[in-house]
Amino acid sequence: MTTVDTHRWTSPAEVSRVATAALAAAGVAEAEQVVEVLVETSLLGVHTHGIRLLGPYLEELRRGVAEAEPELVVRKDTGPVVQLDAGDALGVVAGLRGVELAVDRARRFGVGVVGVQRSNHFGAAGCYARRIAEAGLLGFVTTSAASRVAPYGGTEPLFGTNPVAVAYGPEFCLDMATSQVCFGEIKERGRTGTALEPGWAVDANGRGTTDPEQATSLSPLGGYKGQGLAMMVTVLTAVLVGGPLDFEMPHIGTAVEGRNVAHLLLALDPEALGGAEQATAALDRLISAVRGNRAADPASPVLIPGDPQRAHRERQLREGIELDSATIALLDRLGGEHP
Repeated sequence: MTTVDTHRWTSPAEVSRVATAALAAAGVAEAEQVVEVLVETSLLGVHTHGIRLLGPYLEELRRGVAEAEPELVVRKDTGPVVQLDAGDALGVVAGLRGVELAVDRARRFGVGVVGVQRSNHFGAAGCYARRIAEAGLLGFVTTSAASRVAPYGGTEPLFGTNPVAVAYGPEFCLDMATSQVCFGEIKERGRTGTALEPGWAVDANGRGTTDPEQATSLSPLGGYKGQGLAMMVTVLTAVLVGGPLDFEMPHIGTAVEGRNVAHLLLALDPEALGGAEQATAALDRLISAVRGNRAADPASPVLIPGDPQRAHRERQLREGIELDSATIALLDRLGGEHP
């Protein structure tokens, strides 16, 4: 029987080394950058979109769904608005290139909007919004996704989890799905035999269920308002940028060719509006007011978007990265192949 070395994979540096070697062996020139995004996401506590995706990404490369050496081509360019054909790249590669273009155009024109076609799953949208914010700009990022979410009152999935991420300054980063949870959480609850929280999912008849084995669709965040947000994301990506609608897109792991995921990345220079100095001061006052609001429970202070993720990161850097058993087993195998 093979012994899985769980202790070895608590080190983010060792996880990064082996994952980078595996992607490089698959022909990905940007392997280091891709792994940086995945490990960063895991450290922030978004485990469903972190290094757990290494296996599916390697499989997409093996099957030719994603191209290891894609040709990323600008198809349209108005100056501030760019249409990028990602050539079936790994979604992280396409997303990072989109960030570069959006930041460049925002610095030149005050705003940079990049629509990415022919991409694949790009992980957590917040990773790209934060990179835009690190350039001193406001970042807004979203992506299309294969359908997992039923419309409010419906029975069949029509929308993806359709995330929205907005980041500005070193601290504020809203990164949220437009569903109550991601489908990976439903599968994890099923694997561990844990009941779902009420309101997370519905069964085949559209009735709410706490049984992960009966869940066929996710519920939209906040009922009909969440459905509206999910549709908004589909309009911003599949409709405007171009690509299959959510229910027309194959799920990750089931595609036989590029999934044609669409991303939208927007960078906005505060100097083009009220000015960076004013915006920074106002954001600081806003953050201070929110954090300083008297908490209903003194043990649970009021937070801003991004605070829980930073706390996750600090703890995991101290105590080690948290990985599920399947990912640990994959890393153990890859570690043997890339010692």
